[in-house]
Amino acid sequence: MYTRIYVLRFPKETSDKPIICELVKQFDVEFNILKATILPQHEGLMVIELLGHKENVRKALGFLKSYGVTTESLATIIHRDDDKCFQCGACTGICPTGALNLHRPDMAVLFDPEKCTGCGLCVMVCPVRAMEVSLTQTISSVD
Repeated sequence: MYTRIYVLRFPKETSDKPIICELVKQFDVEFNILKATILPQHEGLMVIELLGHKENVRKALGFLKSYGVTTESLATIIHRDDDKCFQCGACTGICPTGALNLHRPDMAVLFDPEKCTGCGLCVMVCPVRAMEVSLTQTISSVD
């Protein structure tokens, strides 16, 4: 099962359409709305977690884009500060998706943003705070 968190921006023309419900019916994906501000005839913003087969999630994103909804994966909002990181590997043991892994034989910690779901566990275990997430800023901008 594939899971990813996205920031969706809805044009005002689509704010009164049940677009998210169509994702379930047409693409067999589950969703969890983490935060949303959607008002009739106004641009809307939603932070949503999508769960499903990777291909179905990809098709669902294409469907959203066909309605003019812009999508941004929160994986692009998690960053590693390579100047702070001293390659201890603490993050690799807790990462549930394998986005952070230890490359052998040089023992370098590699970060693959494509595999990252934005869970933030790496941020909590990093002893030097080399992993940074701006999820709070994104969600607060919905208010």
